[in-house]
Order: sequence, then structure tokens, then C-alpha cells
Amino acid sequence: MLAKKPPMGWNSWNTFGENINEQLILEITDILIEKGYKEAGYEYVVIDDCWALRERDKNGRLVPNPEKFPHGMKYIADYIHGKGLKFGMYSCAGVLTCAGYPSSYDHEYTDATTFAEWNVDYLKYDFCNFPKSGNCINAYLTMSLALRSCGRDILFAACNWGVQEPWQWMRSVGAHIYRSTGDIFDNYNSVKDIMLSQEKNFSMSAPGCFNDIDMLIVGMYGKGLVGVKDGCTDDEYKTHFVLWCLFGAPLMMGGDIRSVNDYSEKLMLNKELIRINQDEECRPPVILNSYNDDTNDNTTRKYFKILSDNEYILAFINYDDNPKDISAYFAEMGIPYSSEMGLEMTDIFTGEKLGMVRDFIRKTVPAHDCIVFKGALIHA
Repeated sequence: MLAKKPPMGWNSWNTFGENINEQLILEITDILIEKGYKEAGYEYVVIDDCWALRERDKNGRLVPNPEKFPHGMKYIADYIHGKGLKFGMYSCAGVLTCAGYPSSYDHEYTDATTFAEWNVDYLKYDFCNFPKSGNCINAYLTMSLALRSCGRDILFAACNWGVQEPWQWMRSVGAHIYRSTGDIFDNYNSVKDIMLSQEKNFSMSAPGCFNDIDMLIVGMYGKGLVGVKDGCTDDEYKTHFVLWCLFGAPLMMGGDIRSVNDYSEKLMLNKELIRINQDEECRPPVILNSYNDDTNDNTTRKYFKILSDNEYILAFINYDDNPKDISAYFAEMGIPYSSEMGLEMTDIFTGEKLGMVRDFIRKTVPAHDCIVFKGALIHA
């Protein structure tokens, strides 16, 4: 099965947009090895839009831009595979891609065969310039079947931005991940809006087909294509990464990992957080909604997540612009005091050991920040 767990990797779009070339992709590949990203689980190197010429060749095939990619795509695939990583590319369900390059509408089987010949392992499939006369669901089904008939295992990363509620049908048509939101931008409101729009749909995410809430902006700090002024603070990137891990979203880095600062690098390599994202059971968290701490007005959130091997995660998220006191009652987590059970808890970021906690826990969380505990269920 492809996508037994949320895919992890790097995508060129958020930072580089059309400014991509062969040398960049090879350098990113090397950094994934040198900095330990591959060891941490990041395995896909994905070239997004703007890689092709503006016209197909005489045989109706897509052509890599020879100025950007002088050795062609199979050369890049071979280089990436030689490093033990996987190669991803981009196309679109419309007549043209989002940047106006030839796309796969009515060319699905030809393009799938071409990608297979180039040894592609992952296809991001966007939704720009789609004809009004077309059928969205059928378009993704057609490319899904084209990929399945091309003779190579290619992970199908459908990206239709939530059109026609894709969480209702993307698994059925064969997608392995599906974008359920518009594009992310490098600011905290974008992260917050995406999370609040999708938190109730993560029950529609499981091994084989995952809800994709767009790429990571960690470490961008306002640089690149989706940068907004100064971007996010360290705490905001921390919360962003925690949320993506909690909800089992694909972890596709979008920053320039060749120059990302130490804080962001350590965050994206945090083994405890990645373990939450990559847990074999891939369960979404339970949303705890007591009304004594403003959870009803979207300023705070509490998430309780069941992991395999008798492990549990409790996360406090403060979306507000001011510090907030957040409480969680163990009865909300299925552990009432009368059960004579509790959680032996540790703060994932500080390493502080709280010992066994029962009944309730209350913490003050700074603005736009989070606290994440791991715990084991034990007898009192």
C-alpha cells in the first residue's frame, strides 16, 4: 500500500515558485541527507509548477524546460533515487497549470506514462484552469486510473483545494492524499484558519488516503513565494508544526532547507513530534470542548490523541493574541477519577516530568503557542 502513513518530504513551491532548476533540486536532495531529514522520515523531493516548456512536443508529450533542467527529469530521478529518496513532480487537472503551463486535462494517460518513464514516485495534481463543462470527481478518477495503469507505483497527491468536499470522495477515486484547503501563507492567521476549517474532517483521514492541509511554512520568516512580511515567530512555527503532526497531515517542507535557522531545523527534525505524525494507527485527535476556557470561541483548543503502544498525547493550543489558561478534565479523555487510572505525563518540549496526573490539568499557554504532553495510562 502506498501512503500507509502521512507522506513526508520537500516541495519547491512555497519558497521558489517558478525559480527552480536542476542545481537547486540536487542541492536540496543532498541537504536532506546531510542534515538528517532523510533519517527522520522525509523522503520525497517534489518539483512543483513551472518545470515545463509552454507547449507540448509534436507527440503531445510534456517537455522539461531545457534551460532549467538540461539533463531532463530522468536524470534528476536517478540522482534522487541514488540517495535513497523518492522523486515527485507536478501537473494539474485543468487545461493549463496554475502558472499557465501545459496541463493534463484530456492528456491523463499520456502524461502518466511519461511520468512513469521518468521514474516519478509522486504526482501533485492541482486544479487550476479547469473547464466549467468538466466534472471534478471524474477528472481525479481519470488520473488515478491512468497512474494505476502506467506500470509504476506513483503516489497520487490530489490538490483540489476542498472543491466539492473531497473528504467525501477522494479515497473512493484512489487518491493517496488530498488537499482540502486553499493555499497556505506564511502567517499565523493562515495556519489558524486552515486548522479550524478542517479539524472536524480529519476523521476522513486514514492509512491509504490522508487529508492534506498544505505544505509546511516552518522556517520561511517572510521569504519566498508565499512569504508575508516577516512571516511567523518561532512559537508560531512551533504551533504550526505541532498541529500538522497531531492531525496526521502530510509533512511536506516548503522552506529553503539549505539555509533554515537552527530553531526551525530542530523543530522539523523533532523525533517526538514526527513519531506522533507517523504513528502506525494514524488516528486523529479527539477535540475536547469544555466551555470554561473559551474553547467555544476558537481562541483555544485541547486535543487528545491515542497512539499505539498505550501512549497518549494531550496538546493545549492558544490561538489568541494573549496568554490563556487552559484546562483539560480527564473525564473528557475517557479517564474519570473513578477509574482509578491516570496519565504519567511528560512535556515534550521541556522534558519536564509531571508524574502521574489525575482528574484535571491546567496550564497557562503563551499567545500563539502550545504545550504538548505525552503520557502513559497507569493505575493510581
